[in-house]
Amino acid sequence: MADLSNNFLGIKSPNPFWLASAPPTDKAYNVYRAFEAGWGGVVWKTLGEDPEPVNVSSRYSAHKSKSGEILGINNIELISDRPLQINLDEIKQTKIDWPDRAVVTSLMVPCEEKSWQDILRRVEDTGSDGIELNFGCPHGMPERGMGAAVGQVPEYVEMVTSWCKKHCDMPVIVKLTPNITNILLSATAAKNGGADAVSLINTINSITQIDLDNMAGAPTVGGQFTSGGYCGSAVKPIALNMVGQISRNADTAKLPISGIGGVTTWKDAAEFMALGAGNVQVCTAAMLYGFKIIEDLCDGLSNWMDSKGYKSTEDFRGKAVPQLTDWKYLDLNYQIIADIDQNACIECGRCYAACEDTAHQAISMTSNSDGSRSFSVIDKECVGCNLCQITCPVEDCITMVKQETGKPAVNWTQHPKNPFK
Repeated sequence: MADLSNNFLGIKSPNPFWLASAPPTDKAYNVYRAFEAGWGGVVWKTLGEDPEPVNVSSRYSAHKSKSGEILGINNIELISDRPLQINLDEIKQTKIDWPDRAVVTSLMVPCEEKSWQDILRRVEDTGSDGIELNFGCPHGMPERGMGAAVGQVPEYVEMVTSWCKKHCDMPVIVKLTPNITNILLSATAAKNGGADAVSLINTINSITQIDLDNMAGAPTVGGQFTSGGYCGSAVKPIALNMVGQISRNADTAKLPISGIGGVTTWKDAAEFMALGAGNVQVCTAAMLYGFKIIEDLCDGLSNWMDSKGYKSTEDFRGKAVPQLTDWKYLDLNYQIIADIDQNACIECGRCYAACEDTAHQAISMTSNSDGSRSFSVIDKECVGCNLCQITCPVEDCITMVKQETGKPAVNWTQHPKNPFK
């Protein structure tokens, strides 16, 4: 059977699933319940200086599909509002009681070397396996010169990271904000500062909804609202892209990555690892479904690895990275077209409406004498855009079939229409 044991920066855990720094890791009570359920590790909710910050009520809102499925959560909760020493005492006891689990401490203090030096000394005394620098919180803390206010300035990322490497011997993980135009700038800065790893992504600036009767957003605090941090399955594509860009970049390719952002299933985790992540962190899924989801995560990943012959996660980590490239290197002569399985078609017409109204008019509709309808692809008009397959509600009813064009592979850098060729 597949071995799920994980070694990230020398921090060992029985599986690669850690709980991210967030409400689920706010106190020992939660963390013990998580470990009892089977989680491999936690990143303790972000600690700061005394006095502790004051949170507001309410704190969360959701973005839902028409069917009511939660696609993402917005939160405006700050870092831990519990006394620093209580958190530190609990971290120390947790490492004593659960020596085989990873316990990493997330930190955020003012952008002053002395503040970092002081808290690092106190955290190191707990026996914490490492620290994660929270350079990503997009609400509340940036107004105080912390969180995303640091993460959005590469020079600050490098400076604070170097302070932490100077003043502690623990592994230093830098948590990156996605609220930046180029993730490579902050990843490179973290590396230049001596970071042992990066974790990403943190939450994305968001407003999930507006109450059109009260003209206020959610969550509402006394009739007012603010932008919050967006997380959940909806952010996974953004997270995968940023993880992939770091993994394929020559300057950051060897930087270990802890993948965060919308991990809900074992498949999500495997995708992050295929793009180079050494482990994954989970938050929203645990908040929505409880800690017991770890059983499905571990069983699903283990079963899939067995089916592929992978003995450990290292066997497939980064395997998708060589195929990730720039658009200009894609083969312009590669061609696929859609094929509709008439036996599986339920005659809903969604493929036809999508293609006829918004794409390439490559699907014809025929009204039959018995009152039924049939849909077929006009091969010469189909450009292989995949829209019909995406809109079809029946799995595998529409497939995309590769065509033999007889033309050699040509990318944009080689194409005669390229004026810069």
